[in-house]
Amino acid sequence: MQLRLAEPHDAEAIRRIYNVEVLGSTATFDLRARTEQEQAAWMVEHQGTYPVVVAVDEDGEVLGFGSLSTYRDRPSYSTTVENSVYVDEGARGRGVGRALLEELVRLGTLHGFHSMVARIGGGNAPSIALHEACGFELVGVEKEIGRKFNRWLDVAVMQRMLGGDGFDLE
Repeated sequence: MQLRLAEPHDAEAIRRIYNVEVLGSTATFDLRARTEQEQAAWMVEHQGTYPVVVAVDEDGEVLGFGSLSTYRDRPSYSTTVENSVYVDEGARGRGVGRALLEELVRLGTLHGFHSMVARIGGGNAPSIALHEACGFELVGVEKEIGRKFNRWLDVAVMQRMLGGDGFDLE
């Protein structure tokens, strides 16, 4: 397995992995599959400071992806970043998620972020365990904050301090 920054030709594989979760799980609270145009726009938004990383096999097939995103849009939150990790169903249990999350932590630290947050929906125990294994702590649970598949869903909020001094905001 190799990790690298996502390239435009990875967009369809990323979209496929993500849409499986949209349509069949509570890993994301999206309710509608992402279109090609929406995926292209998402890829553009996730460049530079907020990258997408892919894990690929020896044939170059995308096994999973992870991304960094802004946590909130107000300036005082700019030193915090949110992570997302998705692994193809056929590649789970092989360390792909951990490798992606560790790379996102490395990149977040390199980019000077002070804190990284994961918002994990629907009681996703494997994702909670992954984040714990990578040094994240549970800092709270938002009760019944989302609704999908005709049921109320909680969101676990996990956080890891990265140690960056952040940015001069004033």
